[in-house]
Amino acid sequence: MAIRVAEGKGRKDRYTLLSERLLAELRSSWRVYRPPVWLFPGRGGQHPLGRSTAHHIYQVAKDRAGIRKGGGIHSLRHAFATPLLEAGIDLPTLQSLLGHNSIRTTSRYLHIVHGGGAQQRAALDLLAFELPAAA
Repeated sequence: MAIRVAEGKGRKDRYTLLSERLLAELRSSWRVYRPPVWLFPGRGGQHPLGRSTAHHIYQVAKDRAGIRKGGGIHSLRHAFATPLLEAGIDLPTLQSLLGHNSIRTTSRYLHIVHGGGAQQRAALDLLAFELPAAA
């Protein structure tokens, strides 16, 4: 239940969590669109989705959701890390999932945690939301 992130932040490759819910959503999307090479293809399908296109998609989704608080696409890393920390995931594991070289970088996320339990569930499964039906 992991997904490979190629050339993520810092142009690093790493593996991170893949929740059962996200796997189901990705499979559903693949069945509809059947991209031949890239799961998220860029224009023409010969290259992966570009950084600026991902940023644009993020901004449109944020606007449609009525989110007015500032913060760019990097805030998704915080949205990923926070529930994990609150669920009791240890810092070395989070360090690996986020692809940080230094535990000091990961420890910066500690200031955003307000208590939390010891439940160990996938981060995306901790968030309850409904996705719109595919067009």
